[in-house]
Amino acid sequence: MTAAKPLPAAAVLWTLLNLQMRNAFARLSLSRQFMLLSFPILLSGTLVVGWWIGEQVQDSVVHRMGGVTALYVGSFIAPHVQSLVDKDDLSERDRQALRSDLANTPLGQKIVALKIWRKDGYVLFSGDASMSGRKFPIGEGLADALAGNIFSEISERSEEEQAQHGQPMQRLIETYTPIHADRTGGVIAAAEFYVKPDDVDREAAAAQRRGWLLVAGAMLTMYMLLFVVVRKGSRTIIDQQGQLSDKLNQLTQVNQQNMQLQERVMRAAERATAVHEDLLQRISADIHDGPGQDLGFALMQLKNMDDACATHNTMAQAPWAKGLGPACIAVQSALTDLRAISADLDLPDIGRLALTDIAMRVVRDFQVKTGCQIALSTSIAAVAATFRVKVTLYRLLQESLANAYRHAQCRDCRVSLTGGDDALTLEISDRGPGFDEQTALAKGRFGLHGMRQRAEVLGGTFDLISEPAVGTTIRVRLPLGSTGRDHG
Repeated sequence: MTAAKPLPAAAVLWTLLNLQMRNAFARLSLSRQFMLLSFPILLSGTLVVGWWIGEQVQDSVVHRMGGVTALYVGSFIAPHVQSLVDKDDLSERDRQALRSDLANTPLGQKIVALKIWRKDGYVLFSGDASMSGRKFPIGEGLADALAGNIFSEISERSEEEQAQHGQPMQRLIETYTPIHADRTGGVIAAAEFYVKPDDVDREAAAAQRRGWLLVAGAMLTMYMLLFVVVRKGSRTIIDQQGQLSDKLNQLTQVNQQNMQLQERVMRAAERATAVHEDLLQRISADIHDGPGQDLGFALMQLKNMDDACATHNTMAQAPWAKGLGPACIAVQSALTDLRAISADLDLPDIGRLALTDIAMRVVRDFQVKTGCQIALSTSIAAVAATFRVKVTLYRLLQESLANAYRHAQCRDCRVSLTGGDDALTLEISDRGPGFDEQTALAKGRFGLHGMRQRAEVLGGTFDLISEPAVGTTIRVRLPLGSTGRDHG
């Protein structure tokens, strides 16, 4: 591979200068950008329109003055060529009269060159004697004149054309005019003459100046009107940009405040979860150490009394002795229930467990407690989760399985735990009798309310689908983003 050639210093400087100019132009207001861009465009348009109008004015002046001159020329030529009505050529007397008029009249002195053409392109008369008696092809101007029209234009000829047509000057007004017969009015010949363009140039220049001034004034007026409109729009845009910037700053501040409030809410929710679980543990400990111990002591005393009655016949005959057995059973049942409640309230050490291990432990403990079989499937990446997410998963799964056991006897109960780096999805389903969600909520089912609140406080979702005779499905989605991951 060949090494790339470095750019020349001039190209680099030009690129940098171009970028700076673009940046400087972009920083200008809309009105100033309009001034910089529209002025050369309007100036170019003014020059083009002015040039076109000048050309049209010049052609108009040339045609007008050529037509007027042609009438005068035709008036002094016509009397000397009337013989062409009956003849094909001019007499020597007519040629002498034409030379005399060209030399002695003021109009003739203004004519630089003169030719009189016959209809077939034959030169009947010419100021240049060498041109007389020759025949040439009929050109455009001569054809118009022989057709009865006046043709006039500014003629700029080369030296060869000057020599061919007898023109002594490079720039002249070339005019062709028909010569009519006095009696019939028909065209009997055509006159070609050249005059100096001095008068035409002066009048055309004056007309062109007036046209240029008119065009420039109109363009300047339109430019100023457009500038006023654009400037007003530019000010409106600048004001709106300022207002939008202020609104954006306010929105940014509000967004930052909302983010701070959200973080505070999340921290408060995490503290509330920890406080709530700590309270449950304290209640569990108080139940176990207080009423639990008292009931255990009472049960022990009742059993001692029952044993004493069994060994003493006199005590067994007492009326109160017959209630010792049922009392022992009742106290034993109450103690069992109280210990179960205490065990449910107490949260095990799940802080170091993975999400999959937490789900397996809840299902295993539930199966040991109830004897029901739960189908558990997990498919989740090994991601770190906050203590709140772990507690929420534990409590949601614990409450859902308790409801499935209470209302559906865990019939075909299945637990699915899936997720990735962003979210965790927990689904518990059974084939129980189902129920109506609105009716259940109206009856004050605090378990459903609690589960929904636990999910939503983490920014998750809680969906309950229950159909009579079909079963119930609970689907919970918990985020594992900034609110669901451990930090550090």
